[in-house]
Amino acid sequence: MTSAPSPRAASPAGESPAPAAGPADPVDSLILHATDNGVSWLTLNRPDAMNALTWDQRERLIGRLADASADPDVRAVVITATGKGFCAGADLRGSPPAGGADGGDRVPGDVARMIRNGAQRFIAAVLDCEKPVIAAVNGTAAGIGAHLAFACDLVLAAESARFIEVFARRGLVPDGGGAYLLPRLIGPQRAKELMFFGDAVPAAEAARLGLVNRVVPDGELAKTAREWAERLAAGPTRALALTKALVNASLDTDRGTAFAAEATAQEITMTTADAQEGVASFVERRPPTYRGR
Repeated sequence: MTSAPSPRAASPAGESPAPAAGPADPVDSLILHATDNGVSWLTLNRPDAMNALTWDQRERLIGRLADASADPDVRAVVITATGKGFCAGADLRGSPPAGGADGGDRVPGDVARMIRNGAQRFIAAVLDCEKPVIAAVNGTAAGIGAHLAFACDLVLAAESARFIEVFARRGLVPDGGGAYLLPRLIGPQRAKELMFFGDAVPAAEAARLGLVNRVVPDGELAKTAREWAERLAAGPTRALALTKALVNASLDTDRGTAFAAEATAQEITMTTADAQEGVASFVERRPPTYRGR
């Protein structure tokens, strides 16, 4: 088996390196993709633009995350970047027009529709992916780049990484689920502080607030991401998927609904081969070997 990709430097647009495969079209050179040891590595690759996310990159990432959900050979996902930043936000140049289908004047509803079909759909693809998703943040993550990281199940940050809620600086409200994600991660008061002022939050402070799971030296980011991803890839994939779904839904439901969902998820999990292996390994006092089924 080939070893997991070793990331290059990242840029402030939420990108960090992953294994490269031969590009089949231009977008393939902007979103590098490789699968290794059950891990799908997705690497933003526009270092000269600090990995600002274009429309076609976003659509490719949405497709790759859907593919990961459906592929039994993929059991974890890492999103990272090349250059000096993770993701500097959205690059609107080259995006489809926000106006009518004919590119005419914008009318009420056009922007809301663009946000629903664009930034919100993108963040939902991360939250809804049926495999655990790790963000390996190698540099600045700003705007939608920060929300991309926060939507992931686990966040690793290089010491040089920083997170910026840039929207108020531009006279805008947060999009891409920011006002949904941040209060759930750090509470409403802290979330408003970050969003009102738009100050850069260094990696160590982000970890203290609860936005990041672990901060590592820049040179150890790829290694740590590989270790975490391969641990997840060796785990009981369906149980992890259902656990992710339960946790993500927990803050939006009452106790009765949450308990009912938990019971249903356990019912489903108990029918998997991995659950049977988990019980058998316990009885036989040996490490389990999970197959993701």
